[in-house]
Amino acid sequence: MLSISDISIRLAGRLLIEDSTAQIVPGARVGLVGRNGTGKSTLFKAIRGELPLESGSIEIPPRWRIGSLAQEAPDGPESLIEVVLKADVERHALLTEADTAHDANRIADIHTRLADIDAHSAPARAAAILSGLGFSTADQARACQEFSGGWRMRVALAATLFAAPDLLLLDEPTNYLDLEGTLWLEDHLAHYPRTVIVISHDRDLLDTSVDQILHLDRGKLTLYSGGYSSFEEQRATREMLDAKHAKRQEAERKRLQDFVDRFKAKATKARQAQSRVKMLERMKPVTALVTQDVREISFPAPDRLLSPPIIAADNVSVGYEPGKPVLSRVTLRIDNDDRIALLGSNGNGKSTLVKLLAGRLPPFAGQVTRADKLAIAYFAQHQLDELDEQGSPYDHVRRLMPDTPESKIRARVGAIGFSGKAGDTQVSSLSGGEKARLLLGLATFFGPNMIILDEPTNHLDIDSRAALAEAINEFPGAVIMVSHDRYLIDACADRLWVVANKTVTPYDGDLDDYRRAVLAQPDSRTPARDRKADDGRTRAQDAAASKASKQKISAAEAEIERITGILEKIDAALALPDLFQREPEKAAQLSKARANAAAALERAEEEWLMASTS
Repeated sequence: MLSISDISIRLAGRLLIEDSTAQIVPGARVGLVGRNGTGKSTLFKAIRGELPLESGSIEIPPRWRIGSLAQEAPDGPESLIEVVLKADVERHALLTEADTAHDANRIADIHTRLADIDAHSAPARAAAILSGLGFSTADQARACQEFSGGWRMRVALAATLFAAPDLLLLDEPTNYLDLEGTLWLEDHLAHYPRTVIVISHDRDLLDTSVDQILHLDRGKLTLYSGGYSSFEEQRATREMLDAKHAKRQEAERKRLQDFVDRFKAKATKARQAQSRVKMLERMKPVTALVTQDVREISFPAPDRLLSPPIIAADNVSVGYEPGKPVLSRVTLRIDNDDRIALLGSNGNGKSTLVKLLAGRLPPFAGQVTRADKLAIAYFAQHQLDELDEQGSPYDHVRRLMPDTPESKIRARVGAIGFSGKAGDTQVSSLSGGEKARLLLGLATFFGPNMIILDEPTNHLDIDSRAALAEAINEFPGAVIMVSHDRYLIDACADRLWVVANKTVTPYDGDLDDYRRAVLAQPDSRTPARDRKADDGRTRAQDAAASKASKQKISAAEAEIERITGILEKIDAALALPDLFQREPEKAAQLSKARANAAAALERAEEEWLMASTS
């Protein structure tokens, strides 16, 4: 058992964790969650013994092996499979000794132990992990130094998983993965046979792969059973009860204090007053709910919507070397309100497609048609390094508004999330999440018609990811996104495109279908939906069905618009000052009418959804 007892941890003079306790039983799969900067990674360092405790203790069974992702990516001439196999230190040492041992008894002991740890199946297990993380059989034989830093970090993750430590500590492991790798990792962790604690802001991973949530908030650790969705429900209930308890306690404290103040000077009541003073001293304060609202994210709307399609590609080939296209036969169309997620393993051409759409890569063949005055905003993680580390958010915005009054510049800096003193903070002092917010604000500064987001969530916590999803849904232009965050795709995308086999094709299923296909075909990281044309329907029947479906969609949309208008009017009436005091019956009627309208709106939206997916 991992026993955390009354620990306090201070870092750079700041008390991050105070008198916190948690017990992690063997075999538990735990998600460690909390806002950025609360001390999650610091707790990992303390568990590994890399950071001293101010007080308390952390006890780990003496025979447990602790494994975590290396800070530096592996490098060198060794093949990927060799790097991963060496992560099992005992196996590597036994095999090395077996080559030089001469004593018959020792040789027998070595091979007995190799059999006990199933050493002979190790190459197959290592290959399966590398494959799950996106490396082909040919890749696994290549030298580690041939790969980029991001891919080598995947090798480090593969090595950590292959070693199968008794306590596995993973800090944001999906940051180096594509969606396909993330889906595989979720499944792998869900079946991990030992204890694992993972720091993650990925809701789906925390719902799929863990059975407990360890929440670090305001310096305290609290362990909840179940996945993230269950944790949110339990936490909301707990905070509501704490708030009610705090309110009752405050009323009781006031009553006792009033008694003390009133009778402490009277001899006949002195003993009773003193008794109440002691009651006040023994009354343990309850921490009421502290609201930590996340700053919203917003994208400026374009000056005007363009005539659709805003981008159309017809039989396009594109790449970097003439005669060697990365993508071919690309035919697609993007309209103003599209929300498109690009699926497919890294290396299949998603970045190439994004550059084609952004106008940064010309086609070899075919034609790309763009709407006149099309403005595109492009966000990619590597652009974080292009920010001026010595400059502030204010400095970055001023460069975009050189002749604008100070007050307007400050207003725009605040609009992208850096109001007050935060606007003058050096970029070098900003967190990864704050840098991502700044870059999002700068990329979309002038109100684009289309936004391209390439892994925008890597440095954002769970609440900020929800704010990003809301901003995407409220943006009136088109959005193209590449992300390993299923929550973001589920919340925003209405179309899925698979980039695979050197082309781009629409995906007919949803993300659950895609997940099943990825896990069912681990060697084929680019699943495609079978399209069977033997259902006996004629083209005329298809056309008739399509027309009927469109009519249902139009009718549902009209109903949604009508009910929404009713709700707006009811809300305006309910917002009148003192309505509930002046006309309580009317207020009750309006409240009931609103509930009925909301239910009707939900039914209309379900009808629209059914018609849209039929």
